[in-house]
Parts: sequence; structure tokens; C-alpha cells
Amino acid sequence: MMNMVEEAIIYSAMMHKGQVRKFGDIPYIFHPLEVAQILATMTDDEEVITAGILHDIVEDTDGSVRDIDQRFGKRVAMIVAHETENKYPEEDRSATWKRRKEYSLAALRNSNDQGIQMLWLADKLANIRSLARVYSEQGDAMWESLNQKDPDLQRWYYKSVAEALELSFNKTGAFKEFIKHINSIWPGTFDSEKARYKKYREVSVDGCKMIGRGAKGEVYRYDDELVIKVYNEKNTYRDVETEIATSRKAFVLGVPTAISFGIVSVGDRYGAMYELVDSETISSIISKSPGRVENYANIMADLAHEVHAIEVTEEDGFGRAEDRHIRRIDRGLANEDAALAERCRQLVNGLSDANTLIHGDFHTGNVFLQRGEPLLIDMNRVSVGHPVFEIGDLLMAYVVRGEDDPAVVSDYMGFSYETANKFFDCFLRHYLDTDDESRLQEVTDKAMILCAIRVIGKFYENGSEAANREIIERNLERIRTLTAKYDTLGF
Repeated sequence: MMNMVEEAIIYSAMMHKGQVRKFGDIPYIFHPLEVAQILATMTDDEEVITAGILHDIVEDTDGSVRDIDQRFGKRVAMIVAHETENKYPEEDRSATWKRRKEYSLAALRNSNDQGIQMLWLADKLANIRSLARVYSEQGDAMWESLNQKDPDLQRWYYKSVAEALELSFNKTGAFKEFIKHINSIWPGTFDSEKARYKKYREVSVDGCKMIGRGAKGEVYRYDDELVIKVYNEKNTYRDVETEIATSRKAFVLGVPTAISFGIVSVGDRYGAMYELVDSETISSIISKSPGRVENYANIMADLAHEVHAIEVTEEDGFGRAEDRHIRRIDRGLANEDAALAERCRQLVNGLSDANTLIHGDFHTGNVFLQRGEPLLIDMNRVSVGHPVFEIGDLLMAYVVRGEDDPAVVSDYMGFSYETANKFFDCFLRHYLDTDDESRLQEVTDKAMILCAIRVIGKFYENGSEAANREIIERNLERIRTLTAKYDTLGF
């Protein structure tokens, strides 16, 4: 079966057939392939690489964003759309050049989507490679071949792109090469230091005890007073700064959260440092005292109530939780059963009136007990939505992930799968303040719909749907059965 990238290459070659690049009569298809190759050095996200292959379809052929959406999905279409300029076809391209660039730069600066930012860097690097090669042969005569013949304006544009992308990509080879080519055409534009990543205090976690693990990285006890959350390689220091800013917003609203007081460099990764004296994650505590799991489940349930009691408005600047679940439906379930996907969209969108603050990654590895008081960390997924989304995340973390391999949960949480199941059961009873089995089953069923959607979406996201057909079928049957049983996901 042809994968998304292979299909994009064929489609792009067909759409760009007969077109050539501005310099050297090179077949145009070489450019999107070069962009894809650059992207592949920064990410293994198939949708981002696919968008790179397709990024000039709308701008330079008669293809449309809608065509790309139908063939390759909404996210690919969205990334392509954000990198597509309005060409003002009724006006001279030279006359609209600066207006087009200013509009595009504004869109880039306002985007927090790393896929869009990566595509910008890859496309502009491919372009400036070509310019640098021709400039070394022709010198200033090269500018006469371009729509914008003023080298100072060209310098302004490429310098502005680099400045917009520096925070996110200054550790990448692609960014450093981009700076090198800018300086080769316009010497002195950037100091040589500019191509280096922002310097932070360098620390090592060698020999430090890992006390927690989450989707974004691991948490280490650095010394008696400090802990460090070390982020995965794909996270830039802009991601770390964004999470710290989100934590501060949540703290102001009343969320009991630990606030990082500084960013550090840990080898090739970034870390956030927290002062957490006499503290330990609840995961670590349960691993040492599994017989007291009910006690800690109750602490977590009370903490969840405290967070979920906070109502926020659009002005507070948090995203909607249902948006994340709609994307999961579109990436996975929609490929299996379009009608069932639409039913799930309706159920998820039916919760859009909820204004509850939710953590988004609420589990025992992200909660420290400091002198008996719980403090949350890992705030990058804080959002607005119905508490069922939080319950779904918990069910996923403690039950669903271990259905086919219990070690997945025990390795992640640090305690047995049996204890994890008991934790979820105790949490839900305390959170709902009931021992009514029918009530408990109803909320679990509704959370399970979200988990099943997530499982299917994950397999499609990493391209392993064929190898996991049995699990997908099991979760499809779950969704069909449970969505027929309930008219709302609310409780």
C-alpha cells in the first residue's frame, strides 16, 4: 500500500509537470523534493514532510487547498495553506512583492504550529541555496532575474525569516546553514554567534534519579531542593518557555502548580528547573506503598476537582480540548468509518459549551507532593473543556495502554498494572462521590469512547495501522457499541 509521502511525490510531479525553476531550467519537482529532504532532517512527522512536497501546488499550479485536504487530510492542507502566498493575479508581481512578503511574515510570526515553521525554514533554505549558488557565479547581475531586483529588500526578507525562526530552530543544522547562506550573499547580516543556540546554564542529570516520565520528557531529582524536567529532543526552548508561561497563567487562576524559575541546557536537550524541596511524585510514592493507592487516588481526585472548579473565558487564552479530539478523529477513525467518525464529532462538539479548565496530561507522574500538598507540573496541554476529557486521559494512562501489554503501564507509571487499575477505580469513585456501579460504568464508557478514538488515531499517525489491525477492530467495535448507547459524552 502506497504511503502518504509516496503518493504526494507522484501527485506533486504530476501537478508540476513541465515547470522549471527560475535558474538553470531544472525540473520544478526537484525543489519540493529538496524541501522534503530538509524537513526529514528535522522531523519524522509524515504530514509535515508531505506538506513540504505539496507546498507549491496551490501557489504555482491549478491545484487547491480543498484538493489537498481531500487527498491528504486537513492538517497537511492547513500547513500548505499557511505557506501559500496570495499572488494578487490582477497586479504586477514586482509591484506586490513587498506586500506579499509582509503579509506572509506576519502569518509566520503569529503561528505556533511547529510544522508550519519547519516548512518555512525548509522552503527558504532550499531557495537561498539556489540563490547562493547563482550569486557565486553571477554576482549582483543575479538580481535582474528576480521579481524583486533590490538586494536590500531581499536581504530584509531573508533576515526577517531567520529572526522569526531563530527561537524555535537555532539548534538545527538547517537553521545554521540558512544563516551561513544569508551571510554569504549579504556579509555581516548576522554575527557568527547568531547561528548558535541561545546559551543557558549547562547541567547534567547523569547519576540523578528519574522520578517521573511524561509525553514531553522525564523528571529528575537534581539535588535536595531542585528537580529538572528534561524535554524530548523535538522540543525547542520556545516550547519550554511557552509551557512556563502557561504555568504562570494557570497559577494566577488558582491552579496549584510548581513554577519553573529557569531553563537549563541538558546535553542536546532543554530542561526546566523547579524548586521542590521535600517533594516526590505521587507515582514514586505509590510504587513504594502500593497498598495505600486509594489514599493517593483520593488526593488526585480532590486535586482534579480543584482544577475543574476553575471556569475560564476565551480571553484567558487557553485552547479548546475538543479540538485535539476532533483532530484524532480526522486522522484515524475517519479513515475507517466516515459515518462513525461524524457521530463522534457530534458527540465531542456537543461539549463545546463547557468552560472548565483541564490539565490535559493529568497523571501521578505529573503531581508532586510537597509537605503533603499536591503541585502540578507539565502544563503544556492545559486547555478548556469538559472533565470527561480528563477522565479519558486517566483511563488511557492507567487502563487502556496496558490492555495488550501491561508492562507499558507499569514501566511508565512505576507501579504494577493491577495497582494502576485500582488507582483509576478509586479515583473515579472519589471524583464522582459514588459507589453506584451503573453511574461509574456510564462515565467509564464515555471516557472509553475517547480512548478508542485516540488508539486508532495513534496507529494512523505513526503509520502502523496495518500491523495493528486486530486492536483497531476491537476499538471500532467499542466505539460502535458505546456511541449507540449514549446521546452525550457529558455527565
